[in-house]
Amino acid sequence: MACTPVENSNDLVATNSQANNQAGLVPLLLTVVELIRQLMEAQVIRRMEQECLTESDIERAAESLQKLEEQVLNLCQIFEIDPADLNIHLGELGSLFPPAGSYYPGETGNSPSILELLDRLLNTGIVVDGEIDLGVAQLNLIHAKLRVVLTSKPL
Repeated sequence: MACTPVENSNDLVATNSQANNQAGLVPLLLTVVELIRQLMEAQVIRRMEQECLTESDIERAAESLQKLEEQVLNLCQIFEIDPADLNIHLGELGSLFPPAGSYYPGETGNSPSILELLDRLLNTGIVVDGEIDLGVAQLNLIHAKLRVVLTSKPL
């Protein structure tokens, strides 16, 4: 069936508003990538202050983190996502990222963001141990045991 120009006009108006909707999981993926990037940046700063990195290591890390940040911003532009929207607000838990320039690794704040809490956990280390059973109709079909060691220190 052929569409007349009048029928197409509604589709053209909707195209711009659907750009963000068509991004799908891209905002979530970019949020996760940005969280990991900022966590890695905090670890580079910690190791730099502990004098565990050479000048060459610091330069390579800085260049890589800068390129990753540029790629995140580029993808935000392509998918028409405001980079500020990557900072998810989690109600009483606070925001995912601290306000720009308000956090420096190793310093504590009054109301830490999720990033700050994760950075502290990485710095001190944590072990998560658990089991889960998944099933249907009172039948356990999948049993998973999980032990995760999360730390920035070598084991």
